[in-house]
Amino acid sequence: MARTVPHPRLAIDAAPLVTRLQRTIEDTVRRFGLDGVVLGVSGGVDSAVVSALAARALGPERVLALLLPYRDLGAASLERAERWIAHLGLRSERVDITPMVDAYEATQPDMTWHRRGNVQARARMIVQFDKLTQYGLLPIGTGNRSESLLGYFTEHGDDAPKLEPLADLYKTQVWQLAEHLAVTDEIVEAVPSAGLEPDQTDEGDFGVSYAEIDLILALLEAGFDDEAVLAEGVSPEALEAVRERVVATRRKRLPTVAPAVQPTAHDPTVFVRRAPSPPRRPTGSRSRP
Repeated sequence: MARTVPHPRLAIDAAPLVTRLQRTIEDTVRRFGLDGVVLGVSGGVDSAVVSALAARALGPERVLALLLPYRDLGAASLERAERWIAHLGLRSERVDITPMVDAYEATQPDMTWHRRGNVQARARMIVQFDKLTQYGLLPIGTGNRSESLLGYFTEHGDDAPKLEPLADLYKTQVWQLAEHLAVTDEIVEAVPSAGLEPDQTDEGDFGVSYAEIDLILALLEAGFDDEAVLAEGVSPEALEAVRERVVATRRKRLPTVAPAVQPTAHDPTVFVRRAPSPPRRPTGSRSRP
């Protein structure tokens, strides 16, 4: 599917942004003291962009690309992924997650495709974090801001990595990065799909195109009211559909609820950064004058 010219509000200057993202990847891996990164490469544009950024930042030998198929879902996408991995010269491993998912499903006679999709996403993250232990590689995420705001991700699956280079970029901005990074046409023009169910597509699930979704999100986040959004040619139905998804999935974006009890709850490691001071008796202890 050919990409349209982005709305001016969504246009980015790709070159300096690519440099910034590469440095973020390099610096994060260094600060964490790890040897490189590991990610799932699906044949979609998000993982293609992240793998290209990582290869530029670290060198292809420090990027492990995982092919993580479930049954025969997304066979064409997987073939695109294999060609892209070979194009970048990345290290790669193929791990079939079918036995993992099917083993759990065998205990769940009422399994639905929606639940099965979530199990797939979490199984893939199990493999990525195992590679952290096996090879000392940091799992790196491929989610974008559009997916996050719409709640179009699996909790403790897609959102698990500590490093998410595209997390603040709308989907249409990821496509702009892809063009700058010379991601192949077969990937850029592929219909976006989470690949968790047969015949599933992102925009089919939304009922709205990414071009409209991203424009609506960008305008609302910038403080424009509904009248101004509609004046940009957005349909009332699309505006309401996007707003409903954002509101309905708010829980997925909230931080963990952790009631503060200890005096350093706001920063649990602050005590290790303070200068040493003479020990004092705990309050309530007795001492001679």
